[in-house]
Amino acid sequence: MASFGVKGDLILQHHLGKKTSLKGLEAIFVEVVKGEMLPYFIQSAKIKSDEEVYLKLEGVDTKEAAVKLRQKEVWFTQEDFQKFSAKSSIISLLGFHLIDDGTDRGAILEIIEQPHQMLARIDLEGKEALIPLHERSLQKIDKKNKQVHVILPDGLLDVYR
Repeated sequence: MASFGVKGDLILQHHLGKKTSLKGLEAIFVEVVKGEMLPYFIQSAKIKSDEEVYLKLEGVDTKEAAVKLRQKEVWFTQEDFQKFSAKSSIISLLGFHLIDDGTDRGAILEIIEQPHQMLARIDLEGKEALIPLHERSLQKIDKKNKQVHVILPDGLLDVYR
């Protein structure tokens, strides 16, 4: 998030895959301290661009209060996320299971966008693993069964074991 103006307004940059005003969204969760999500209730929201929304949050009425929320991670409930994200967006793969050569490697816990590729974060045998999702590794996406089928380079998973 970024602060905007002097009355505590914020700009939320999102990767929901579609333009949205977040109409009907009551609250967001902000990671103020690493691992600690605090709810903030939305007073108003309006579209700024395809990937940005102007937000006014209850209790955030000054530029100083808004600055404290700048550069913080914002989270939605699973239900709200599904409601507002585009079905074709890469971020909609959260919760899908990563299938490598017929083996279920676990649920996708996070999608990390980088300039030249997307990474899916999974828990592989108790350790964090980052799996590239690009045209060479991505075999197919099975939305019905919530699966992402990939062909991984030999030895990639050994790095995380």
